[in-house]
Amino acid sequence: MILDYTFPPDPRVENEAIALINKGHEVFLFSLKYDAEPDFEDINGIKVCRYKTNKLEYKLSALAYTFPFYTKLMQPRIAHFLENNAIDVIHIHDMRIADAVFKTNKNLNLPTVLDLHDNMPEIMKFYPHLQKFPGKQLISPKKWKIKEEEFIGKATNIITVSQEFIDEVVERTKISNDKIHLVPNTVLPSFYENAVIDDNIINRYKESFVLLYLGDTGIRRGLLTAIESLILLKDNIPNVKLVIVGKNSTDIVLKQKVKELGLEKYVDFEGWQNVSLFPSYIVASNICISPLNRNIQHDVAYANKLFQYMSFGKPLLVSNAIAQKKLIERVHSGLIHKEQDSKDFSENIIRLYADENLQKELGANGEKFIKEEFNWNKTAEVLLNLYDNLKN
Repeated sequence: MILDYTFPPDPRVENEAIALINKGHEVFLFSLKYDAEPDFEDINGIKVCRYKTNKLEYKLSALAYTFPFYTKLMQPRIAHFLENNAIDVIHIHDMRIADAVFKTNKNLNLPTVLDLHDNMPEIMKFYPHLQKFPGKQLISPKKWKIKEEEFIGKATNIITVSQEFIDEVVERTKISNDKIHLVPNTVLPSFYENAVIDDNIINRYKESFVLLYLGDTGIRRGLLTAIESLILLKDNIPNVKLVIVGKNSTDIVLKQKVKELGLEKYVDFEGWQNVSLFPSYIVASNICISPLNRNIQHDVAYANKLFQYMSFGKPLLVSNAIAQKKLIERVHSGLIHKEQDSKDFSENIIRLYADENLQKELGANGEKFIKEEFNWNKTAEVLLNLYDNLKN
């Protein structure tokens, strides 16, 4: 496996690697390091091989498909990794480092699995540094999309996170359906079975009606909608509390909006917390939210937080971004609001607040779905079958 970042943490990388190890495969992981971490470390059976990098190289990675510097810097390290560990199959995590991998593999001609965690060219359009000079002038999402399509053509197989993303890729690139496979981000059963609940978090929120958001807090995630909804909600639910567990460089915008609207007592910014605390926040909540703004990426992907929420039997309120809307409607585990519509968001929260039986019904549906159909032990089977076929 080739990762263009530090490890740990990365739940998708770790889950896939451990599933393959448990099936009898030997997994080596190429990753980067910035400090004094060991060059080699065994983590849950994953043989992690770290290569020294620095902040300049990290910045150059954003320019990977504008100038060739990052690709050229990574190629000798990837070549050393592949040859030193006698690799049989290359599994590329996302596309930033993909060009370096494909160029290195030109002579080795090893089978490749391209793992598209996200629709990167579309997500990039919303990065703050691409909205201003010099990023706006130097980094072209259009070039990234061209390179993504090139890599999709070169890869032996592709895996990605939602059926909607598969449909979009097949329509756009005209590849065979047999070449691309669905391996969604789902929760390990241990996330809910082995959770240790922190009583301090439970007690802190026991008198509140908690709306919980977990994960990246970038503006495109829709939290401004949730914040603005509190203007109406605080008059209908006096003990309402929006709890935000996560962070992003744009958090200053969210905090400024809270201050501007005088909502400080109704919002808790918890910052990023260890994943081991996520179950405690979920248990302490009443309704869990994913108010994504709609765009091409959000319409074809759903976040792991949805499955984390459902695994503890919580009702959801999500925006009408297509993939998550279809999922929640199919499972009947929550309600849908119009994206960027704080009034519709508020009205749905009030509906749930007024109907405890509906909360319980939606929560129970989601919990059953996760425990019986959609946990990692079930969804990893596609990945394992793919590697069995590659081996054969």
